[in-house]
Amino acid sequence: MSLHRHLPGDRLSEAVVANGFIFTTQVPRDGNADARAQTADVLEQTDLVLAELGSDKSKVVDVTIFLPDLADFAEMNAAWDAWVVPGHTPARATVQAKLVDPNWKIEIKVIAVR
Repeated sequence: MSLHRHLPGDRLSEAVVANGFIFTTQVPRDGNADARAQTADVLEQTDLVLAELGSDKSKVVDVTIFLPDLADFAEMNAAWDAWVVPGHTPARATVQAKLVDPNWKIEIKVIAVR
């Protein structure tokens, strides 16, 4: 089995590559931004990680989106729709969940292939 931990830390790695699949989770850098801006930020971070690991958003196969407040669903989708590659939409679930930082309006977990 092929396994690579990208930027490992004490508690988590920025991403893990296992058998050609990339697993990464991103959170907003600016907790004061609105849901649309936080989503765009998280997706931008995802783009960077995928590029560093030899992939891109057209190769995303599965996404789980965590929203503490479902009232932010439309704003999240506005940023998502601007990001996702038409014809390459991944499987996706959106879940209401309390996040670690109360200022975060979103957390996104992504699985992609290289």
